[in-house]
Amino acid sequence: MATQKKRLGEILMDAGELTQEQLDYALKEQKKGKKRLGEVLVDLKFLTERKILKTLEKQLSVPYVFLSDFEIMPEAISAVPIFLAERYTLVPIKKEGNRLTIAMNDPTNFYAIDDVRMVSGCDVAVVISEKKEITTAINNYYGVKGRIGDAVGKLNQEAVNQRANAVRMVEEENDDAPVIKIINSIIEQAIRDKASDIHIEPQDDETRVRFRVDGVLAQAATFPIASHAALVSRVKIMASMDIAEKRVPQDGRISVSQGDNSIDLRVSTLPTVLGEKIVMRILDKATQLVKLDHLGFAEKNMELFKHLYSTSYGIVLVTGPTGSGKSTTLYATLQELNDPTKNIITVEDPVEYMMQGVNQVAVNTKAGLTFANGLRSILRQDPNIIMVGEIRDIETAQIAINAALTGHLVFSTLHTNDAAGAITRLLDMGVEPFLVVSSLRGVVAQRLVRKICTHCKEEYVPEAVSPERAYMGLGPDEPVKLYRGKGCPQCNFTGYAGRMAIHEVLPFIPEMKELIMKGAPDNKIFDAGRKIGVTSMKEDGIRKALEGKTSINELLRVAYT
Repeated sequence: MATQKKRLGEILMDAGELTQEQLDYALKEQKKGKKRLGEVLVDLKFLTERKILKTLEKQLSVPYVFLSDFEIMPEAISAVPIFLAERYTLVPIKKEGNRLTIAMNDPTNFYAIDDVRMVSGCDVAVVISEKKEITTAINNYYGVKGRIGDAVGKLNQEAVNQRANAVRMVEEENDDAPVIKIINSIIEQAIRDKASDIHIEPQDDETRVRFRVDGVLAQAATFPIASHAALVSRVKIMASMDIAEKRVPQDGRISVSQGDNSIDLRVSTLPTVLGEKIVMRILDKATQLVKLDHLGFAEKNMELFKHLYSTSYGIVLVTGPTGSGKSTTLYATLQELNDPTKNIITVEDPVEYMMQGVNQVAVNTKAGLTFANGLRSILRQDPNIIMVGEIRDIETAQIAINAALTGHLVFSTLHTNDAAGAITRLLDMGVEPFLVVSSLRGVVAQRLVRKICTHCKEEYVPEAVSPERAYMGLGPDEPVKLYRGKGCPQCNFTGYAGRMAIHEVLPFIPEMKELIMKGAPDNKIFDAGRKIGVTSMKEDGIRKALEGKTSINELLRVAYT
């Protein structure tokens, strides 16, 4: 490879894919910025990236590979440091003896090849791959530990030397300090992995970092336990917490920027017997609001829900555990209802997404602005539609019910396992049954399940005796075809990519109201809804599993009863 010193422009012209005029114009545009010629040609729409790479494959006899179909060898990754991989957009994929194969987006970059040869001490062979696939592979295979290089060792040594004075050590650090580099790398990697939470927690002999991605916690990195105090202190400084106070829980916030995006992190500390544990919830302000028809409602469930939110007054509740997508469903519903003829006001803790045309109020407990107080004030603002982030107590419940009875449409959330359980929860709070009957329009219960990765999805027939058949209520001989993900680089070998909701939509019909007044159990109330086509969350999930959208194993994890 190193002997073929032709430039990219010459190769493309020789192949008849580019004219001299196009090349001259592209080179002129390239001088205005820092992009490589290939990127400029794609931006100018002279050529597609695929066309450029296929031409290079033919002209240079360099194989083109799809990294999503390639199993990258760990020993290859360890041969090239991440700073080289990111600088030159390349990833090592195979190492056999002293021969190292690297995937590059620009195989004419001979400086990159020489640098890899020098650093790895190997003979280098080159294959071509798309930039997006290379970037994905770098993120998947290097992770946090690859990005922090020798910072961990330096931090550990400093922590050992100054164990008794870790707070002062962190306060005096500069921007190049190991602890700063490590925490920044953890946050950047979590955002890149689309994690919702970061956990930094002490163990007996190490500090463990885990990311929650698509609702599941996975280990991202470990560090020597001696560095734990410095890591915690650094996060506390960023979140404006008291770094000297380690005996009580604390809450704080961090704002970070990634490109043009502003991202908030809600930080919580918890003193454990092994040291302080930190959880950071990631809130990306630039996240696009999801439309209602993209939330995965089955056709009948969408019909029932539309009937609920189209009413002029009453309470509509969305229920489920923490992290089940309740807020996303409410935001999507408000977006559907939002128009200049309506005054929509919300009171939330915190305001997770900004909505154009909606008046959003953030709870501030320290200043005395609670859900109940905020809701009282909202009622004096001439609202048509009100959204209360959560009904946590009898006071908030009573105000919400009064608002519904005086002609307002109220949306809120509750933490219950199913739709009918919302009624029991309100009654347990102390709400009178006749108030529940007269104000509640209906309940939506939901869970989030992971979607099967489309790149590695495969069909299979479950064994005669299996958890899948037991969950679906099928006998050993009944025919059934299910789906699962094998695991690939695109999904970080989990078999899943992204999430969707499974639902249970329960409108309140007259028969249910009679049952509530008689104190009937939840299952009797739910059974009454069967007459109008109500289905359970389990049934909705099984239908989506049979369609190949999720797996029965995922339903067992999330919605097993």
